[in-house]
Amino acid sequence: MVLSRGGDLAWDDAELHRSARLSDPEGYALLALVPGVLPWQRARVLLCTLAASQDGLDERARATLAKVTRALMIGLPPAYAVTALLALRRLRVNHKHATRAVVAFVLEHPEADALIEARRPALVDCFEHALGKATARGCARLIAEGDTGSGRLRRSLLRFTSDPVAAIGRVRALYAPGTYGAVAPQEPPRPLDQVGERPAIVTPTNRGDIAATLVHLYRGGPAAELRPALAGYVAEATRGLPRLAGHVAVVLDASGSMRGYGDREWAVMSQAAALRLVLAEVCERLTVVETGEVGDRLTVVETGEVGDRLAVVETAGVGGRLTVVETAEGATDLATRLLDALDTRPDLVVIVTDGYENVMPGDLARVVATLPRAGVTTPVVLCQATFTAGDDLTLRDPAPRLPRQPFWHQDDFAGLLPWLFGHCAPGRDWIRTAMLSRLEG
Repeated sequence: MVLSRGGDLAWDDAELHRSARLSDPEGYALLALVPGVLPWQRARVLLCTLAASQDGLDERARATLAKVTRALMIGLPPAYAVTALLALRRLRVNHKHATRAVVAFVLEHPEADALIEARRPALVDCFEHALGKATARGCARLIAEGDTGSGRLRRSLLRFTSDPVAAIGRVRALYAPGTYGAVAPQEPPRPLDQVGERPAIVTPTNRGDIAATLVHLYRGGPAAELRPALAGYVAEATRGLPRLAGHVAVVLDASGSMRGYGDREWAVMSQAAALRLVLAEVCERLTVVETGEVGDRLTVVETGEVGDRLAVVETAGVGGRLTVVETAEGATDLATRLLDALDTRPDLVVIVTDGYENVMPGDLARVVATLPRAGVTTPVVLCQATFTAGDDLTLRDPAPRLPRQPFWHQDDFAGLLPWLFGHCAPGRDWIRTAMLSRLEG
């Protein structure tokens, strides 16, 4: 999104944002809170939400939009937010909700003092556009003369603020000479994506608690102690997440390459099994088709019918038994297992693999290319389990046409689940509910 000094605002997906906002203003704004969304996309959502009229929206929707706006303004790097607010001026937008948002950013941002010192001309432009140039300068003149609460000052400025004393001091700073060479804050005061500390050296047991516990189980650790711990970690990872009111089919690669060897043994398989356990808790109906030494084992899980979903433990379920892979051996036949998964008529098929296809290499890509011509419209996505975020995946893409998302750490699930469910119809309500819950938190 480019805002040149004399030209027009330019961004390549403006029409996409406009149509998405028109179709569902509240849902569109909530999408900006999905973990992993890029800062510039969040800035565009902030711009579109502030630039649009709220006529016709009920009070609940307006309150949600106000909360999302505030979350974005303090959760974005300040430079991104300032660019979006300057774009409002370029677009000549002057809605009341936009005025409140701009005044709140300029005068109530947690880093407002440092921002005013470093970005004074830009913030003066935003402030004067929000209130009107004459009104803003009139308020600054009243404050300079010692006015701290006259009726005119309250009507023109203070009614938009929650801390009149701080606002008055910052208006004085806005119209003061400023400091040459002051450095603006670069990081958001309250980041939208809370990423835990990532290890400097990756091992099979420091990629999240669920995967680490599974690795210990696979290596013969004390199951009596590890099983309850695993159940607790899965419950913690899925706490607060809504149920997906749909049917998801997982094609789970349980071949020899998923097991690995040496220092990396069980690292990739444990992360794939961790995703399976999380999906079993979140999806109302989950079908799992495994490929590898297990052949075509298929399990079906429905919400409320399965108790503990633990590794190396079979628990009675509906239409099958839920197990987490006890071994990882044999070859990878993803194409045939994809067809088996589609036979269950799911809303979404998720292929979980490391990307190595060694039974008829290229077969998955050919089957995927043929599905539309066979009238199959079920969305299919590929989740690629890796050892680290820097793995070279050049030779590990069995179906280039499929949407693909790699994952290597349990923290990746926060963004991976919305990405997955965004490909199927039931995912729309799931994302809305999950992001509303996140917003309230």
